[in-house]
Amino acid sequence: MTQKTVVIGLVATPPDFPARIAERITDELADLLSQHVDGGTVWEVRTGWGEVAPRRDGGAEALLDDMAQRASDEGWDVAVCLTDLPFQLERRPVVALCSSRRRAALISLPALGFGQLRSVRVLLPSLVRRLVGDHPPQPDVERRVAAVHRVLDGDEAGEVGWVASRLRGGLRLVLGMVLANRPGRALLGLSKLLVGVFGTAAFALATTTIWQMGDSLGPVRLSAVMLVGLISVVTWLIVAHHLWEKPGRDTTPHLARLFNLGTLLTLGLATTISYVVLFTGTAATAALLISPSLLASRLGHGVGPADYLNLAWIISSMATIGGAIGSGLEDEATVRAAAYGYHPEPSGWRDEDDGQAS
Repeated sequence: MTQKTVVIGLVATPPDFPARIAERITDELADLLSQHVDGGTVWEVRTGWGEVAPRRDGGAEALLDDMAQRASDEGWDVAVCLTDLPFQLERRPVVALCSSRRRAALISLPALGFGQLRSVRVLLPSLVRRLVGDHPPQPDVERRVAAVHRVLDGDEAGEVGWVASRLRGGLRLVLGMVLANRPGRALLGLSKLLVGVFGTAAFALATTTIWQMGDSLGPVRLSAVMLVGLISVVTWLIVAHHLWEKPGRDTTPHLARLFNLGTLLTLGLATTISYVVLFTGTAATAALLISPSLLASRLGHGVGPADYLNLAWIISSMATIGGAIGSGLEDEATVRAAAYGYHPEPSGWRDEDDGQAS
């Protein structure tokens, strides 16, 4: 008996964060489809990379059209796209869309929040079942994927959308965007800024005037100085490297706001982590190099651990403000990778011609 073969095209666009999910799911997708769709079908999975800068002008519909054309060109039976673009349907974040007419579907990874690989393992078989004409029960996905709040039935053409809730789903979407933007990459990419900040802190640690300044400022004023430093770095990075997304012909105001929020949170998280590392290092260095008697003689009173923490606090904050100036010296491409709407050319990812797995 001849078994039916169905070719699944799994496309990651852009070939950055979505490609990592695609690579991890490709090897097990055929087995998942055999378990949850049809064990008598031979499932052939082919992966490919989409555009580095996906189309924004037509939203999800344009991306589904692109997937349908890609499937026709490549000879795939159905196509599924993993993307880090955020979409909305009826003012709710879109988790997934399925178009039986196009025989194409998409999954918006940011809408899944954290635990994206686990959710994709559930969503992909359900989407494929619909694309091949075997409709799974709707509660199946809603029950097993936390991000899915409602299923919006489409028309007779088989257009179906899975959407999240407005409040919790919106929060999950933003967290997913930060995850897709890879804050660790932003932190490691700001090497010149970090060198400048740590150098400034080392110089300030030997300045007794700053010791007295930190001693005279209370927690409220020290907190204010810290916030000024963090905000200064983020603002300078955005302004100096033109990271702010503006609405235009290809970018709706809502999409621009989402991109800017993702950029702000990514840079804010990266700078906050660097501040914590700087504070910890400064406090440890101060305790090692500055004896309590020397610090007490300069401050005019007995000292304890709180005084060393105040010293590290003021030095870290002032060094961060000084680092904001150095942030303008960073490599343009490195810093722009922290902007959500910008996708650098992939390095190390396979070409589409080589990107096939079964």
